[in-house]
Amino acid sequence: MKSLFQIIKDNVTNFYLIIRLSLFELKSSNSNHYLGIFWEVLNPLILISIYWFVFGYGIRGGEKVGGVSFLPWLISGITVWFFISQALLQGSKSIYSRIKIIAKMNFPMSVIPSYVIMSLFYQHLILVGIAMIILAFSGYLPSLYFLQLPYFIVANMLLLLSISLITSTLSTIIRDVQMVVQAVVRVLLYLTPILWTTEKLPEVINNALKINPVYYIIEGYRSALLGTNWYFIENPLYTLYFWGLIFLLLLIGSTLHMKFRQRFVDFL
Repeated sequence: MKSLFQIIKDNVTNFYLIIRLSLFELKSSNSNHYLGIFWEVLNPLILISIYWFVFGYGIRGGEKVGGVSFLPWLISGITVWFFISQALLQGSKSIYSRIKIIAKMNFPMSVIPSYVIMSLFYQHLILVGIAMIILAFSGYLPSLYFLQLPYFIVANMLLLLSISLITSTLSTIIRDVQMVVQAVVRVLLYLTPILWTTEKLPEVINNALKINPVYYIIEGYRSALLGTNWYFIENPLYTLYFWGLIFLLLLIGSTLHMKFRQRFVDFL
């Protein structure tokens, strides 16, 4: 618990530093492109178009998902997936790919995954805004259910930070962990109802898939953007499971990080 409190303290006391570093990370990552951050929006839109054609028409034949047209259903879920997948990948290599520079600066290394994830969060907000515009033209205007979106944004950030604390530490010690993370992210795309729906699956299989915490985030975003229900209230046991898992992951991640962070340079 002491390690967890220290990680929380590091991130809270260095919050403004995290913001500054995340903005610098955002600018530097797009500095070599003429269109800059526009590519962070264009690439997801191209992928959405392909997924919509292949899964919406090629596989489902234009069939609705729970009374919702496939395109709005797809957009409301995959918008957050683009953020999650990039954050998991970038977060896992955030420490060892920057440690030569960061080690010369005077701030705790636990903020490195935080500012890397934050730099991706700005792009996520832009994409969510575009998704809301598309959904509005499709007839899904913001409703009272939209008020739960900030809750799921915070839940998502904590999930990504807790996982990145673990993977960034392990990847610094053992580089092969980065390859494992890449493989897991590819698998998660198809184990989470992002491109397909669980409506025809047996309940036992559907419940097994919910072990994946990304499932909770995806469905939460959908309920907020499409205005279907209060997801975290109507699924109280799943909500308790999710936050229990977040606490466990944060505890493991903070313990690992505090144990090895004084030795990170030795693993380069």
